[in-house]
Amino acid sequence: MKVVLFCGGQGLRLRDYSENTPKPMVPIGNRPIMWHLMKYYAHYGHTDFIICLGHKADVIKSYFRNYDECVSNDFVIARGGRVKMLGRDIDDWNITFVDTGYDSNIGQRLMQVKEHIGDDEMFLANYSDNLTDVPMTTLIDHAKKQNKIASFLSVQPSSSFHLVQSDETGKVKDIVGATEAGLWINGGFFVLKREIFDHIKWGEELVIEPFRKLIGMDQLTTYRHNGFWACMDTFKEKMTLDDRWSKGNAPWLVWNEAQKKRVETLKKNGTAK
Repeated sequence: MKVVLFCGGQGLRLRDYSENTPKPMVPIGNRPIMWHLMKYYAHYGHTDFIICLGHKADVIKSYFRNYDECVSNDFVIARGGRVKMLGRDIDDWNITFVDTGYDSNIGQRLMQVKEHIGDDEMFLANYSDNLTDVPMTTLIDHAKKQNKIASFLSVQPSSSFHLVQSDETGKVKDIVGATEAGLWINGGFFVLKREIFDHIKWGEELVIEPFRKLIGMDQLTTYRHNGFWACMDTFKEKMTLDDRWSKGNAPWLVWNEAQKKRVETLKKNGTAK
């Protein structure tokens, strides 16, 4: 399936990291977060990407036009300086870059890449700033079984968020962790039928007006995932992902067997979350 990645947002809460780096290009370890996400999709055989560009589009284009395989692969420098790669990353990837506007919302960006999706019955989409270990095949199978126009991943936010119950006077009745309250949020991984375009009007945000229409039609479903999920909205969240990557506790690296074994060991010892 084709994968639409929304990479045009301004990422205002990460501006403290770098004014010149669009959020999808903020690195985790030695590669941008969008690379980690694309590797995740590629692991499940989805290597046809459509990139919706906007803010700092030139930075993303330049990165892939000048992509250096040596950064994340082993290689040999032979006599005479010739480089022999022992592994490759993106040789079999097809990446379409589309400028969808600086101020466009997600719905507008999606509408502008419709022609690149072609006649495909279903396609995948993502915000490009979140990571998970959910098996993509499971998410797709759920969508096909439910047979709705749209399906998305639901996750539970970090327990560091607390829900406050109070009355109009400000009297607090209760404070509970988000997980304790059974709160589920949109995880940003979508499986969509091409009919979604029949329910989006120009200017509408994908998960607001169109999704509300689908709810009324009983054409929206979600898959609840209790495993790993993380987003990178703030510098603190970037540092947390960096720390996981450096310690070998990075569950989203489903393509990396060594990392997977390390995570399983941590889970058995009760130290991986």
